[in-house]
Amino acid sequence: MTFAWYGHLKLQEMKVSTGWPLIIVIVISWSLAFFEYCAQVPANRIGFSGNGGPFNIIQLKVIQEVISLMVFTVVVSFLFKGQSLQWNHFAAFACLVMAVFFAFLK
Repeated sequence: MTFAWYGHLKLQEMKVSTGWPLIIVIVISWSLAFFEYCAQVPANRIGFSGNGGPFNIIQLKVIQEVISLMVFTVVVSFLFKGQSLQWNHFAAFACLVMAVFFAFLK
């Protein structure tokens, strides 16, 4: 989803997609997102405790958000060189670790 949501910004920055109509950008983004959904939906179905998996729905969502933000951070660090990590970003990551802890707390 990171590439689907933010990749077009890099293309625009590189002057590749500056003249593209918004509908084309949306279709390309959704085409990229389709493949992630093809992995995410089965993962949620398999992992959900209602289907015999080990996680409840809140835990699945927290896992998904943490993975998304980790991937986003790596992508931004490599694609958008002007965006640097600051202390408050690390504080936010610490809060995510705490969110995972509390979501899995019995």
